[in-house]
Amino acid sequence: QLQLVETGGGLVPAGGSLRLSCKASGFTFSYVPMSWYRQTPGNERELVARIFDTISSTTYADDVKGRFAISRDNAKNTVYLQMNSLKPDDTAVYYCYVWIRGDYWGQGTQVTVSS
Repeated sequence: QLQLVETGGGLVPAGGSLRLSCKASGFTFSYVPMSWYRQTPGNERELVARIFDTISSTTYADDVKGRFAISRDNAKNTVYLQMNSLKPDDTAVYYCYVWIRGDYWGQGTQVTVSS
């Protein structure tokens, strides 16, 4: 069965760093784009970063460019989100996402950045 399991969230001070991990199983990971989204109460879930496989291309939301980096380790079926220079506005639930004949989401991991 397809499954996405996220870890790495937590509470950090402004300016700190976190590394989120998403362990995938149940599909052929290497050929599938993987994404991170985030959501705060009352807002739509928004795309934070996406990584493709063929040319290792990435996309980022404007407000995280230069601070966040998405990467993947296909041997471990894992996608990462390295978050540096965190701001209080980065506080959200972060979700791993993949589309395979439908939307699949991780359970979400809470990131809280104190001010």
